[in-house]
Amino acid sequence: MKRYRNGEIWDFEQELSGETGCGQKLILGLDGGTTNTVCICMPVIRFAPNHHSSDPPPVYARAVAGCSNHNSVGETAARETLEQVMAEALSKSGSTRTAVRAVCLAVSGVNHPTDQQRILDWLRDIFPKDVEFFVENDSVAALASGTMGKLHGCVLIAGTGTIAYGYTEDGREARASGAGPILGDWGRYDLQTFKGHLVRRMEFNGIGFHRRNLTLKELEWNLTTHLVGRNPITSLKPRNDEFLNLWNSKDSINGYGIAAKALTAVIRAYDGRGPQTMLTRTILHELQYSSPDELIGWTYADPSWARIATLVPVVVSCAEAGDQVANDILLHAVQELASSVKAVVHRLGLCGKDGNDTFPLVMVGGVLEANRRWDIGKEVTSCIAKDFPGMLPIRPKVEPAVGAALLAWNYLIEQSQQYHSEADYN
Repeated sequence: MKRYRNGEIWDFEQELSGETGCGQKLILGLDGGTTNTVCICMPVIRFAPNHHSSDPPPVYARAVAGCSNHNSVGETAARETLEQVMAEALSKSGSTRTAVRAVCLAVSGVNHPTDQQRILDWLRDIFPKDVEFFVENDSVAALASGTMGKLHGCVLIAGTGTIAYGYTEDGREARASGAGPILGDWGRYDLQTFKGHLVRRMEFNGIGFHRRNLTLKELEWNLTTHLVGRNPITSLKPRNDEFLNLWNSKDSINGYGIAAKALTAVIRAYDGRGPQTMLTRTILHELQYSSPDELIGWTYADPSWARIATLVPVVVSCAEAGDQVANDILLHAVQELASSVKAVVHRLGLCGKDGNDTFPLVMVGGVLEANRRWDIGKEVTSCIAKDFPGMLPIRPKVEPAVGAALLAWNYLIEQSQQYHSEADYN
């Protein structure tokens, strides 16, 4: 076993024995995203031949760290975060790596077999040779959080970003919605669009770069470095038409897109090219501004998708108050979210040949949560049920990190049952 970095992450092991006090082996379940990373530690119980997973083991320990998406923070920082949070969970449980039976990492940014292989190779350097490893995208953990570790059905994640993900019992999988490699996330896609837009504007102003793969933090540094004495928002700010074209390049199928559509509607109304809307007054009040002109500076000062998405409750409140523009934005979002799920269901045949087979749809994310009158989640499921009456909408029963652990737990159950079947046959 190795450490990925030179540090004191695993020094606690010198003070501990190899396993927990009751002598049980452990499972580590990890859910990693762009906001935070959660790792839980649960025991491996002794499996009876006819054991069912409806009553999962308890959680011994839980640890939280920052972003572990290598596309956001780089591979080195992502690995350090993953190693740190796993070590912390084991330390809190009073255990060491020698007690680990299985590890399931469900991490955003894992979108290709090469991503999985890199992480698997790294995990094998850290843990003993007899540990089972599972590396998946974080949407898999979200699905498992509603199905209690069973990989069958569909999950719709609609928060700051969006993805529809499906899995069949024979191992086939499919995704829909979004643009770009990370979680089908319009927010992530538009950050790159925004970055490219600013780089082109800066180069037009005589500011060049030796490399094009700048992170947003690096771009911000270059902005402040090269534009000393100038107002970057004023000098690089696009015209209203450019602002609209940029925001209209996305769809409103997530929190980021819904809020961006609302900002666009406000600018259109201000220019006289769109209907007047309650969104103008409400958004300006929320941001403590007096004119829609100020929204362009606010948007480009920090275009992070989570920041933009904070305006979603404003859109919902305006729709609930009867504003037609806000209502249309949410109705469009409902149609797009439902279409994403339908696409996955069709591709995998989850609905069966006649379209009436039952399948679970796990609903995850703040956009799908109920409001006073405008319940986006309910509208989405109603739209889907028209085509697939066998769809069974469910909310997560456990957090995604526990769902990740249950994936590994169910695998161990199947392994144990197979062993008992072979023993009985012999």
